[in-house]
Amino acid sequence: MDKEEWKYEYWFACIRKVRNKTKKKIRENMGSAKDIFNIEETTLKCFTEREEERYEILSGRKKWDLETMYEKLLVDRITFLPYFHPDYPKTLENLAIPPYALYLKGHVIPKNTVKAAIVGARHCSPYGEKMAIEFGEALAKCGIDIVSGMARGVDGAGHRGALNVGGRSYGILGSGVDICYPKEHIGLYVDLQEQGGLISEFPPGTPPLPQNFPARNRIISALADVILVMEAKEKSGSLITADQALELGKDVYALPGPVNSSLSLGCNRLIKQGAGILISPEDLLEELQISGRECVKNKLKNKIMLESQEDMVYSCLGLYPKNVNQIMEETNMQISELMNQLISLQMKGYVEEISKNYYVRKTGFGGV
Repeated sequence: MDKEEWKYEYWFACIRKVRNKTKKKIRENMGSAKDIFNIEETTLKCFTEREEERYEILSGRKKWDLETMYEKLLVDRITFLPYFHPDYPKTLENLAIPPYALYLKGHVIPKNTVKAAIVGARHCSPYGEKMAIEFGEALAKCGIDIVSGMARGVDGAGHRGALNVGGRSYGILGSGVDICYPKEHIGLYVDLQEQGGLISEFPPGTPPLPQNFPARNRIISALADVILVMEAKEKSGSLITADQALELGKDVYALPGPVNSSLSLGCNRLIKQGAGILISPEDLLEELQISGRECVKNKLKNKIMLESQEDMVYSCLGLYPKNVNQIMEETNMQISELMNQLISLQMKGYVEEISKNYYVRKTGFGGV
């Protein structure tokens, strides 16, 4: 699909107040968003009886500047993944209401790795924070990707644990991926883009509204193979994530805590209901049947295997554009050799030229 067609796809995905199920039905019948952009109201009535939905689609054509909005998406380094894109995670299709599209800053989430969600209380105890970091570090060392909601407390600690050891971690947001929430996590927000990614089903610019977070939690439960609840009150978003994961047939583990602690009440009840008990990272890895040898193998499998000069060029690039002169200075290469390496990296899909002589690591690549 060329750039011109993607402008229309992005427009259609961003239309609010139209149900995901309706959007998918319309697109599958029309064949492309460009055809939907030019649809007649009489045809649109065949796909939705809701006048509000028809109004949103028809009026959206007048409000939306196709060229400007799509260019902003590119400038902000946001990858757009509608449900039919090959990098759209297939596990989301198991949800009752899958997202119509995802928006991503960073690297596309790999399809062939084990993923663990580390979730829990925002106002966690030092004990909960410490254990979230320890489990994040231990699992990431074994090549397991850590998924969480980038919230305060346990979520942030789990992410940080993975990043501490050079692992991958993905923050699933209840806002647009161009918004850092909470603001004090700006460092984590930047680091996740380098060593994983930020993912949301909400279009860029969407504020972190309370009603967005239950929807965010269902994506966490669908992406993860196993869910670890570190600390949770009796009623919390973490327990909603755990319940959704159980409905999808996922394994849920909980960290036991003092019976007189409100922060452990949710976890202790999960254990009473049959959840696995988190005793130590080593014990969990044994239950997941991942040994020390498997850890090494998984890490090697996830590592980008490049020739030394390619690796030198790739290593000096990041998410922000660098021009050829900057790269020459950092790699100490001659222009002819540097261009050969850049062309090779582009052909392998690791690097892209976003404007004349300006290069970045390719956003759609799953390695780090």
